Amino acid sequence: MQSEKPVFETPSSINILTYNCWGLKYLAKHRAERLQEIGRSIAAAVTTPEIVGLQECWTQEDYLAVRRQTRHILPHGKFYHSGIFGAGLAILSKWPIVESNMVRYPLNGRPTAFFRGDWYVGKGVACASIQTADGRESIIEVFCTHMHAPYAAEAEDSYMCHRTAQAWEIARLMRQAAERGHAVVGLGDFNLTPSSLGYRLITNHAPVQDIWRFLHPDSSLASATHPLEKTRRREIPSVGYNLRENGATCDSALNTWRWSQKQQKQLFRGKSIIVDQSQPDPRAKRLDYIFFSNGLSVSPRSVPWRIESAKVGMTERHPTLDCSLSDHFSVETTITRAPPGPTSDADALPKQETIREQTTDTALRTLTNTSLHPTLYTSYNPSPTSSFLPGPLTRTPSPSEANPSEASVWSPRYLPSSVYEEILALISSDKRRAHRQRRLRLCHFIASVIVSIICFIAIWWSSRAGISFMLVLISTLNLGGGILQGLIGGLFEESELRALEEFEWEMDRCKEHAETVDGKESGVSEGAPKEQSFDNEYHGEGRRIQQNSLEETRIGGEEEKELWEKVRASEGYSGKENWRRGQGRFVGFPGNAG
Repeated sequence: MQSEKPVFETPSSINILTYNCWGLKYLAKHRAERLQEIGRSIAAAVTTPEIVGLQECWTQEDYLAVRRQTRHILPHGKFYHSGIFGAGLAILSKWPIVESNMVRYPLNGRPTAFFRGDWYVGKGVACASIQTADGRESIIEVFCTHMHAPYAAEAEDSYMCHRTAQAWEIARLMRQAAERGHAVVGLGDFNLTPSSLGYRLITNHAPVQDIWRFLHPDSSLASATHPLEKTRRREIPSVGYNLRENGATCDSALNTWRWSQKQQKQLFRGKSIIVDQSQPDPRAKRLDYIFFSNGLSVSPRSVPWRIESAKVGMTERHPTLDCSLSDHFSVETTITRAPPGPTSDADALPKQETIREQTTDTALRTLTNTSLHPTLYTSYNPSPTSSFLPGPLTRTPSPSEANPSEASVWSPRYLPSSVYEEILALISSDKRRAHRQRRLRLCHFIASVIVSIICFIAIWWSSRAGISFMLVLISTLNLGGGILQGLIGGLFEESELRALEEFEWEMDRCKEHAETVDGKESGVSEGAPKEQSFDNEYHGEGRRIQQNSLEETRIGGEEEKELWEKVRASEGYSGKENWRRGQGRFVGFPGNAG
């Protein structure tokens, strides 16, 4: 007798949580105790999570510890295996996971950086299809990731190209899921700030919305110490403000693992340290995200989801150890289904005018901001008529959206071509490094073979046992190191070069499309709709720079150059100091140093 398939009522709301657990085996302090408490905190949350994405949960033991605490509210789960030491990713769900796979990133660090470990854990995207009720329209595709960590400031970060490529990969996965007509949830520790290239690729090339930025459109773009954030001329935010408004999940002054060694020692010796939430918090930033989309085809029977709320959570300390549960905080959101029936735009988008006013504020329109990040603010401008919206996020579907057969094909919102040129410059820098490393490693291999042959010849003529032993030892160690270098140079470096070639080809195509769009929009008349002219307001300056000479058309070019020289001097950016004509940026600008 076959068991009946369980029937689930269509949920009216879904609570989603993402959390980096900091579960590094042997390295993370109090790992087992913290993971146990993390499971208890999830189970005892006031708003019960129904879909959870975990990062840095490296061992099956830790995963099972969390599962034991949460099984009664999250009966379904998947621990993802990848690389040599595991991906550290897990997805828990109230509803069945009907399909799952692990997609590894083609570019993910280097094996020679064994002390960092990113390459060895096989970082990628944990994918799960969760069926919340009967029917195709009830499937939610969840993508959980932990991108390559930054081990230096932007100017010196040698892995920025890899992380940008990873953002491109997960954007592609989310776009494909949305094209299948499924709701999409992308969550995890992206190791990106909203000012980064990778973040802009995701929000422009996938039909998804950053839930925090949607609800808090005026939140910070990076930490208060970042040059871009300084140009906004705002006061240094407090600890409480960073949690409530900026969504800061990392490097918060509230997190005990970000304290100085002296403070941590005092804490573990039993001294109670209370953090005043009104104190300045200049280093806090947002690295953890939840992206959401309703999908691109909405059936007549389905009701679209709305983003109801979002918050930073898991800020409490361990009850006995008095330390933070992880070196990150969680991001939590609730999405709800809109009631059936027609909904006016005013009801559907209560914050529309607020968003418009904030994104057009003169403080955000400084020449430095618009030239440096031409689409940074326009991409956060949800509008009922904009194709950039991730499906019918907060409105009733139009007739074309309600009928999948009549729905228009979504197309990405291309960034200015100068942004793709910046990415291509990163790729070229990495390719030069990879070619150089391959040559050096292969030369090392050839030299080690020659040295080993010389040692064996010397052994033949040597009559002293001690000298012969030393020659054998030298020959063995030398040849072993040479073979290892040869394998890395001949196999890994070649693999990295091929992945970079693929990424370069895709960015070249995006640049061509962007230049086509730039050319079309440059001929828009003054009588164009207000929505279009608003977008062009930020794009236009960068396009004119590409089409004309810097001296003829760039307003305030010398002033901006002088400003960035001061920024670079204060932050220690390296790279060529010449002003790149026709692109409106320094060759050595953060992310382009090579």
